[in-house]
Amino acid sequence: MIYPYFYFDPTYILVLIGVIICLIASASMNATFNKYSKVRSYSGMTGREAAERVLQSAGIYDVRVEHVSGNLTDHFDPRSKVLRLSDATYGSQSVAAIGVAAHECGHAIQHARGYAPLSFRSALVPVANFGSTIAWPLILLGFLFSGETSAFLLNLGILAFSLAVLFQIVTLPVEFNASRRAMQVLGDTGMLYGDELSAARKVLTAAALTYVAGAASAILQLLRIVLLANRRND
Repeated sequence: MIYPYFYFDPTYILVLIGVIICLIASASMNATFNKYSKVRSYSGMTGREAAERVLQSAGIYDVRVEHVSGNLTDHFDPRSKVLRLSDATYGSQSVAAIGVAAHECGHAIQHARGYAPLSFRSALVPVANFGSTIAWPLILLGFLFSGETSAFLLNLGILAFSLAVLFQIVTLPVEFNASRRAMQVLGDTGMLYGDELSAARKVLTAAALTYVAGAASAILQLLRIVLLANRRND
């Protein structure tokens, strides 16, 4: 009876579903970005130039645009007010690069405008990091002990893991809103035209779906932990 519990636990299917969802989303993102990274924009602007123009059009002059190594490691750091663009974005003149650069500018605009979900997500970062760090040790200890101690540790571990899941969920409106802001500015300023806007939207949609997949995977993992904890308590 020990082998089926450890090796044929039906809750593993939840983990498998999460992994598959994330792999599909990641593959779609890479394929979409690679496709439109080969399409040069009519304006000939680089990702850096596009980012600077988007920031200026939003009246933001205190955010620096810098290069960061890596592939699609683009991000906005609100603490130092630096927008960092990756190798595939910074000097590229592609539609994909301009779309990604504008998206990161969307986060800078959110920060400048005091966008509530972004502020909430930023406040959650230390809590979520702490929760994800202690969650599994607590859960594993919960399965090693028995009785009330086991239930207490498992519930504490589930609560800690829930904080990390909450961060994933809160990230979704932040990312979608940043993309919406990016598309609006790109269209209003004429940096992209017609089919280019459609291509950039496809890139940003594919990127957003990776966050959706990550949140779905985290929720499935949380559900699995809850099911295992309930089984243990029974």
